Amino acid sequence: MMKKIGITGQNGFVGSHLYNTLGLKPEQYKRIDFDRSFFDHPDQLDAFVKQCDVIVHLAAMNRHPDPEVIFNNNIELVKKLTDSLERTGSKAHVLFSSSSQEEKDNLYGKSKKEGRVLLADWAKKADGKFTGMIIPNVFGPFGKPNYNSFVATFCYKLTHGEIPVIDNDSEVKLIYVGELVQKIIGQIETADTKELYEVKHTSVNKVSEVLAKLENYKRLYFDNGEVPQLTSAFDLNLFNTFRCYFDIKNHYPVKFTQHTDPRGAFVEVIRLGIGGQCSFSTTVPGITRGDHFHTRKIERFAVIKGEALIQLRKIDTDEIFDFYLKGDEPAYVDMPIWYTHNIKNIGNEDLYTIFWINEAFNPEDPDTYFVKV
Repeated sequence: MMKKIGITGQNGFVGSHLYNTLGLKPEQYKRIDFDRSFFDHPDQLDAFVKQCDVIVHLAAMNRHPDPEVIFNNNIELVKKLTDSLERTGSKAHVLFSSSSQEEKDNLYGKSKKEGRVLLADWAKKADGKFTGMIIPNVFGPFGKPNYNSFVATFCYKLTHGEIPVIDNDSEVKLIYVGELVQKIIGQIETADTKELYEVKHTSVNKVSEVLAKLENYKRLYFDNGEVPQLTSAFDLNLFNTFRCYFDIKNHYPVKFTQHTDPRGAFVEVIRLGIGGQCSFSTTVPGITRGDHFHTRKIERFAVIKGEALIQLRKIDTDEIFDFYLKGDEPAYVDMPIWYTHNIKNIGNEDLYTIFWINEAFNPEDPDTYFVKV
């Protein structure tokens, strides 16, 4: 049976990842769209709540100069949601995103704890379904720098000519946003009701260790196009996070260094500390390849002959990035995760392209989702 799922804060960091991941299985999940303005219009909020089998409450404020504003905002959102649940007699399974900061002496943590208790009280009184998720520090693509995570801040600064600064070199328990999304979906599927469900972190790292990895990615990959050695799931997730902070429009296409002599020309397409699959294709004039995206794979398109248009679009946006490449000026474009992409032969001769991807194709787990750019 298809589950109808609504996400408050669906345009936020975790919310957008959850929303997009649920969209990969339209036969299993129906997403009920939410807008922040619903909180200010009880009739619209009620209409949203009535449609949902599951509500994942992620909407919250993380940072503000005045901590009282954070506390009041987060509690107010929970109260508005519980009021709507009561008015509509909802039997939806409500999952609440709390934080490992619950036990810390700050108003953000206090707001999350009190919000969780308010929803738990609603569930007891209304015989409702509730899961209070205690979530560790989350990192991943598209987080806001200076807001969602120190990882986002470091990635942004390193790719925009700024120097990251460590305020407190402590050990941090982290979970990748894609891993967290799978935990949330797991709770949706099992329909477990737990007033307190602690989501386990997947790595522990000192802040300085994370920065050292990111600085290495900048030196090898951002500056020189070399894919670094990635020896763990954390490394791959951190690298894919880093790649999403590039100013894509101005970074690509990257011209190769071409060595010529009387025999012809030599170009190194990719240097890497990781395996994968390298392939070669020809494309006749007017034909487009691709129109798909990946959620974990690293991929490079390198044009070596002919004329090509490579297009990229982040799947939940309308902005399309166009890159024109020619074989007489060999260049490449790398595909960030969650960006649908294609390549079209716009010339009058066959287009020759080299493709590299970090995983050989596995039909049982292709990580390839077809969406028109």
